[in-house]
Amino acid sequence: MNIFKKVEAWGDLHQSKWLSVFRVLLGLIIFFKGLFFAKNTDALHEMIANSAVSLYAMYLLSYVIMAQLVGGVLIVIGLITRGAILFIVPIVAGAIIFVNAQKGFYSIHSELGFSILILALLLFFLVFGSGKYSVDEFMRTHVNT
Repeated sequence: MNIFKKVEAWGDLHQSKWLSVFRVLLGLIIFFKGLFFAKNTDALHEMIANSAVSLYAMYLLSYVIMAQLVGGVLIVIGLITRGAILFIVPIVAGAIIFVNAQKGFYSIHSELGFSILILALLLFFLVFGSGKYSVDEFMRTHVNT
């Protein structure tokens, strides 16, 4: 068994049921942030254009919006949670490194602390999985029905 399967199996066995509430909240936050970016593409385009990756601004704009909308829904219902998180982690890490770190913790409109918290929760659910109350768990326990 490779290392990813071992981590996945360990995480599935050691997650409390109440952590599903945090998973749902995390998914909703990511979904609504994607919705905000979809409605305010100018703000997202400006953030990307002012960063070090401005050459690929239009591709990143589409990727960020779609990954957050689709990934947020997948995280909320607990379907392919780890896969969805793998698509969202680079977005949040990029936001921390290229956008929020420039402003710092003490800026008036800084979301650095919030972005770090979201990244920590994403990494937590990447290891521990979607939990007992999820579509993933339902599919795993009802394979032969």
